[in-house]
Amino acid sequence: MDMFCFQCQEAARGTGCTVKGICGKEPQTSAYMDLLLYAVRGIAVVNRALREKGIADKEASHFILDALFSTITNANFDDEAIKKRIKRAFEIKNVLIGAAKKRDIVLPDIPEIDFFVAEEDFLAEAPETGILNEVNEDIRSLKQLAMYGVKGAAAYTQHALNLGFHDQAICIMIENALAEISRRDISAEELLSLVLNVGECGVKAMALLDKANTTAYGNPEMTEVNIGVGSRPGILVSGHDLKDFEELLEQTEGQGVDVYTHSEMLPANYYPAFKKYKHFIGNYGNSWWRQKEEFETFNGVILFTTNCIVPPSRNATYIDRIYTTGSSGLPGAKHIPDRQEGGKKDFSELIAHAKSCRPPMAIEQGKIVGGFAHHQVLALTEKIVGAVKSGMIKKFVVMAGCDGRMKSREYYTDFAKKLPKDTVILTAGCAKYRYNKLPLGDINGIPRVLDAGQCNDSYSLVVIALALRSAFGLKDVNDLPIVYNIAWYEQKAVIVLLALLSLGIKNIHLGPTLPAFLSPRILSILVEKFGITTISSPEEDIKHWVKVG
Repeated sequence: MDMFCFQCQEAARGTGCTVKGICGKEPQTSAYMDLLLYAVRGIAVVNRALREKGIADKEASHFILDALFSTITNANFDDEAIKKRIKRAFEIKNVLIGAAKKRDIVLPDIPEIDFFVAEEDFLAEAPETGILNEVNEDIRSLKQLAMYGVKGAAAYTQHALNLGFHDQAICIMIENALAEISRRDISAEELLSLVLNVGECGVKAMALLDKANTTAYGNPEMTEVNIGVGSRPGILVSGHDLKDFEELLEQTEGQGVDVYTHSEMLPANYYPAFKKYKHFIGNYGNSWWRQKEEFETFNGVILFTTNCIVPPSRNATYIDRIYTTGSSGLPGAKHIPDRQEGGKKDFSELIAHAKSCRPPMAIEQGKIVGGFAHHQVLALTEKIVGAVKSGMIKKFVVMAGCDGRMKSREYYTDFAKKLPKDTVILTAGCAKYRYNKLPLGDINGIPRVLDAGQCNDSYSLVVIALALRSAFGLKDVNDLPIVYNIAWYEQKAVIVLLALLSLGIKNIHLGPTLPAFLSPRILSILVEKFGITTISSPEEDIKHWVKVG
């Protein structure tokens, strides 16, 4: 094999990519990411030992977040950027080891911290110590599940940190998980407990990010979003980072260019703070995987603040119009450096470039409605409860998670179309692009698709469920008339799943396929303990999950 990666839903043949990533990741890039994760686990082990003595390194904790985020599917394809992180990882680890030695702190005898070499030597001959080298299939499966969940939690924590919000407890949980994954003597029972702890970490991370976003920009509100275009040159912002989006809006005001959101940035339209910018036009395009065609017609500059990047084809005309920033990276694209502490990112080069571009070509017209995060939905609680008690609403269907390229994902469009008209869809993440433009109507003024926002706003769906449980006087959230039909693609969807499990949510239906990294025995345990199942056909699933009476 040239490589092996099975962290996303599109793993080749449902088992793993061995020649090149379906995402576009090259074997060398995959190898560098494996090395970075190896070094990061070493940092976590040492920092945990220092923390027990009250001297943990804050910079190390923040570096771990960025390093994990940069290895998420479709985030960074730039070998040089990953290599720089590897070099920095060794510098940080060596400093931490030196601090531990000065204080006579005994560190575990594991390769992640014993392999004390220069970065160049490490890249030339890496030790065979990755998680995938774990012989026991079930241990390996649980370690991967915990690792992928940690990546997702790190991404959300990084976004909150960018807005000045930090919770040391989250970093402690992330570093503890990485350190435990590195243990050679850990049992399956301990790992299963660790996986749920990672889920708890995910809940904390999403709650922190929710607080950061709403404190900075206000509570999302029901909003009609324009999906047409203006007449001026445009900048299309993709990814998830609202701080980057805010600073770009500030710097483009009065510059003669318009700003649009793309894919997972769509929910920026729902925040009150952004509505004051008249040059913020609306949303352009659809889900991330359609960017190859839609970036051609947009004509303007594209800014990736995070994942999800699809490497352009060789004959693409827009590669020189792509800019990346933060944990994202793409060879051939200009990277906007991180902001200095107390400062802002400098988007001047990007803005000047945008002014020279043609206006975007219209690919659709009209408006879509969103903005139903927990604050907005809770304001409608009385109306929603009344609709349920009167029988107008029979079921809520949570259809959160990710979208992807596979034809099998047409299932989610068909499922939404065929749902009974007395059901309401609760959604978050880019999975919504499979049905958010369908004419599904409303129930007594309540739209049948309630879009809470980005994938991290799955937290809002949990808050909504808990509020409904209270409103109906139920003891168990699983007694609510709610069905969970979750689409997954990458590691942020994994942490959402683990967060739901940690909160006691059961009978989650996961698709379009189950993760390749789950061994048969671990999958059977998840089925037995939590009732996780996969999907079949829209007709059969609606018949068994949704139909009432």
